[in-house]
Amino acid sequence: MRIESLQTFLQRVGDRPRVLVKISTEDGVDGWSEVYNHGPDLAYPPLLDYLFEQIKGMDARCPSRVNQFLLQSGRFPQGALGLAAIAAIDHALWDIAAKAVGVPVYQLLGGAVRDRVRVYAGLYSAPDVGELRDTTAALHDRFGFTAFKLSPYRTEPHRTRFGLVVRELGEYFSEVRDSHPAEWDFAFDAHACLWEPRQAIELGAALAPNQPLFLEEPIRPEHIPAWGRIRSEIAVPLATGECLYSPHEFLALLGAGGADIVQPDICVVGGLTQMVKIATLADAHYVPVAPHNPLGPLATAANVHFAAATTNFSILEYKPDDVSWCPDPYLPVDGHLALRPDRPGWGIEIDEAALTTDDWISWKRKVPVRPDGSTAWM
Repeated sequence: MRIESLQTFLQRVGDRPRVLVKISTEDGVDGWSEVYNHGPDLAYPPLLDYLFEQIKGMDARCPSRVNQFLLQSGRFPQGALGLAAIAAIDHALWDIAAKAVGVPVYQLLGGAVRDRVRVYAGLYSAPDVGELRDTTAALHDRFGFTAFKLSPYRTEPHRTRFGLVVRELGEYFSEVRDSHPAEWDFAFDAHACLWEPRQAIELGAALAPNQPLFLEEPIRPEHIPAWGRIRSEIAVPLATGECLYSPHEFLALLGAGGADIVQPDICVVGGLTQMVKIATLADAHYVPVAPHNPLGPLATAANVHFAAATTNFSILEYKPDDVSWCPDPYLPVDGHLALRPDRPGWGIEIDEAALTTDDWISWKRKVPVRPDGSTAWM
């Protein structure tokens, strides 16, 4: 079952651009994936075409072999764009490999260790409590969500006295708790906006009285020892990992005692093949995995199969966006995504007719500016 062709499609998920990938074999079996949108998304089609020329004719049923070959094909580490492209190829090949034997992907990973996958709704903002209550109630009524992720910033953190940011967060989370069922979980994603470890510890102290599910990525990821310090002093579960790229980086983080929860992104780290290695490392350190997943239905499908077969999986990020090209996405019921044991591959269909027209949207990150004119992380 040899790799014959690779096609890319420029689409969107919600307000973000997305590149979709289809790999086909000489036997007529297709595999699908989506690429993480790091930013320069229009660089992906030529990059994927370049990588395809290296793997054309290889056995599509051997995603791990192809993955290793592509990692070794570069003299230097591939970085964000390279690993995202490799992940897209990896996922399309896992889809093909499972379809070739008529089973879900998770069966190729040793079978399911759970019957369904718990998800939380990524809201990514900190709306007034009344508005938030309306949103969470609607998501609970429609999908059964009992877990949500908010922003810890009620005011612009780079343009406000930080003590005020902390005080407002503590007051806000108390109001959120008082206005929702006690059984519901709330996490907070600081988006690596901060640079000083003490500020992360202060955020944790503000959240601690109301027991958040976790505080995510409060500082930049590069300096691993800082994460060990924060975790030794913070009073809430510390989560990070979306900006780490390899099992080696996760091993360094885990070895430093830098996280209570790791959050690798399956579309960032080089695909399912590498994600399994990261989960094994985390398991050996008694650390659960809560994958970063702000993407669309193909990324969610890959995460569902990873979660189904991973013993130390805890909860999956989920963003409920409707897209025309996937008529049967995984949708939460009772706050969980059910497995589809009767469907081979990823278990979803792609409507190729909906891909005939490019549905592209331009999107750029906005870099914050401090009152003195210097720029900040966002």
